[in-house]
Amino acid sequence: MLRIIISGCNGHMGRAVAELAGRDGAVETVAGFDVGHMMSNKFPVYEDPREYDGQADVVVDFSSPSMLDGLLYLAVERKLPLVLCTTGYSASQLEAVDRAAVVAPIFRSGNMSLGVNLLAELVRRACAVLGADFDVEIVERHHRRKTDAPSGTALLLAAAASDSLPYEPEYVCARADRRAPRSGREIGISSVRGGTIVGEHEVIFAGRDEVIELKHSAHSREIFAAGALRAAKFLVSAKSPGLYDMADVLSRAV
Repeated sequence: MLRIIISGCNGHMGRAVAELAGRDGAVETVAGFDVGHMMSNKFPVYEDPREYDGQADVVVDFSSPSMLDGLLYLAVERKLPLVLCTTGYSASQLEAVDRAAVVAPIFRSGNMSLGVNLLAELVRRACAVLGADFDVEIVERHHRRKTDAPSGTALLLAAAASDSLPYEPEYVCARADRRAPRSGREIGISSVRGGTIVGEHEVIFAGRDEVIELKHSAHSREIFAAGALRAAKFLVSAKSPGLYDMADVLSRAV
């Protein structure tokens, strides 16, 4: 039985993970971490990860960057595998994640969907073929409650493009203050926030007289919850300290 802790358990994604885990006979949710509004849960909930002294095999985090310090403390002190599904970390926080990964197994991804990670691979391939002859633009759309922009997935896709482009691109997230033609070394990223959009990401390759578009649409949060549980099972089996991502999970499945 895989014993998990859900960080951000009272949020939309945390509840989705708890529901999916409850339907998985091989997974047990032993605790949750959350701050602010509380609700009825089938497991104990703690505001600070440092307060938890029970047993667990892995932590799955869908909370906010403000929870990171406590989660890394728990991971390092107890060598507890940690799946970070939260986005919007600062550069210093990402450095802290790297340091913690020397001691504990840590998984981090800008998106937990299998389809999005396949999209990233297609973006790499497209950029390798199209090169500098096509401009790359990314449009991401999310619900009105999402606080970070651009999304972690948009940055994941931009990084995938950067891997294969023959130049070091500049990410341009706003053009309102620019009064100049688009340079040939940009990756434009546009963010849309509204309604209940779960998540849509479109990568546009615009060349001379032709346009290629790759798109992924998420129709429910369950695809991210399923990816998080898959990552949790992988991380527990990996055992060794290190920083892992969805490419590691998918390579294990091949």
